[in-house]
Amino acid sequence: MKANIISIGNSQGIILPASILRQLNLSFKSTVQVEVDNGAIIIRPEPRLGWAEAAQQMQAEKDDQLLLDDLPNDFEKEEWTW
Repeated sequence: MKANIISIGNSQGIILPASILRQLNLSFKSTVQVEVDNGAIIIRPEPRLGWAEAAQQMQAEKDDQLLLDDLPNDFEKEEWTW
């Protein structure tokens, strides 16, 4: 994929296609790590910090029950076209 460097305010940048953002589970205001490696620009999603520990604590406190059923609810059955 080719991309052009463009002006963004007083800075410069590139526009990433939505398809690439979806592949990486990134969206508007997502945080990424940017580095230069052997003459290449590397952009990596920043891992969500603290989630693993929070999940372990929730499990230990028995506070990790599903909030919604796995099965479709009435709204999904009536309003959505599947």
